[in-house]
Formats: sequence, structure tokens, C-alpha cells
Amino acid sequence: MDIKITTLSGGDAGQVSLSDEIFGLDPREDILQRVVRWQLAKKHQGTHKAKGRSEIARTGAKMYKQKGTGRARHHSARAPQFRGGGKAHGPVVRSHEHDLPKKVRALGLKHALSAKVKSSSLIVVDELALSEAKTKALLQSLTSLGLSNALMIGGAEVDAGFKRAAANIPNIDVLPIQGINVYDILRRGTLVLSKAAVEALEERFK
Repeated sequence: MDIKITTLSGGDAGQVSLSDEIFGLDPREDILQRVVRWQLAKKHQGTHKAKGRSEIARTGAKMYKQKGTGRARHHSARAPQFRGGGKAHGPVVRSHEHDLPKKVRALGLKHALSAKVKSSSLIVVDELALSEAKTKALLQSLTSLGLSNALMIGGAEVDAGFKRAAANIPNIDVLPIQGINVYDILRRGTLVLSKAAVEALEERFK
């Protein structure tokens, strides 16, 4: 399929042909959900922790004698049923990561890109670069393109001035092509690819 290339100022910069194998698939929600879940699980720190009865700093002596008090039989005050006692089956420090086949991850990225094309939320620009690295100038360009919530993907190296100018704009993310991922594509309204990013994607999935 052919898609128009635009400049940051809104001008026409020709056309680019997109591969149907990457941008023309019928998006599957189940694959996208699996990849997003895998990504978020990797980000999960897993540092939540509750102390068990063996970790509570309390005496382990029997609370009171076994018989003759008319009360229930108890041993240690560290038991979970007592205030200040250990937590039964509480959370422990662990990794939340799980495996996902490489083919599914690659397919997830293709389906995410195809979903943006299908919803007319993909824009291709000639390059992500500014003559002057000013947030105000970039904001004017984004407004002219109708962008208020977007992920912008550059080539192998993102122009340092452009990245600095975009840093203070809310809901605008800038990543090099190596950082493209399903979660960030789906969480932003519009995907903006530079011409170099399109070429890199075509090469990656060749």
C-alpha cells in the first residue's frame, strides 16, 4: 500500500510503499494482549514483601499454659491470627516475567502497526529533525499536523535537538527504531514514523 510522506511543517514530501506483510494484517486482539501482558510483566518490579511468622521479632515462648485457663490453646504470639503476628501466605519478592515466543512478539509488533494503519492513525514524515531545538517550534508543528497524543519513532539515532524539544510536551513520546514496542504503540493515539524508521522495519522483517 502507498502512503503519503509529510514534513513536520505539514508539507508534501512524496509517497512511500508499505509492505502488506507488516502494515496490512488484520489486527488480532488476542496476540496484542499477550504481548502487552508480557511487556508489563517484565516491567513489574516484584519487590512487594510481607513478613511471615518466622521473620517477626517476637518471643517464641508459649503465650500461657496449655490447660486450666478456659481459653483457646495457643503457642506463639507470632502466629498470623494475632495482631503484630506474621502474614499467612503473604507476597514475597519474586520475578513476574514469563516467556513469550519470539515469533509471537514479532507478530504482535506487526499487528500493532497494522492496527494503526487500519484506524488511520499512522503518519509517515520525512525526518524527525528541527532547525532550532525549541519546544515552542515543535509544538506548532505538532498542532499543524493535529497531533496531541503520539508516539514518534525515528531512525537508529534520534536527533538530539528534536528529542530535547519534545521532552516537555505531555503525551508525546520519542523513541529510536530499536525501542519500538507494542505497548507504547497502543497507548498513544497516533504513530508517527520517520522514513528511516519505515525502511528499518522493512529490513527487520525481510
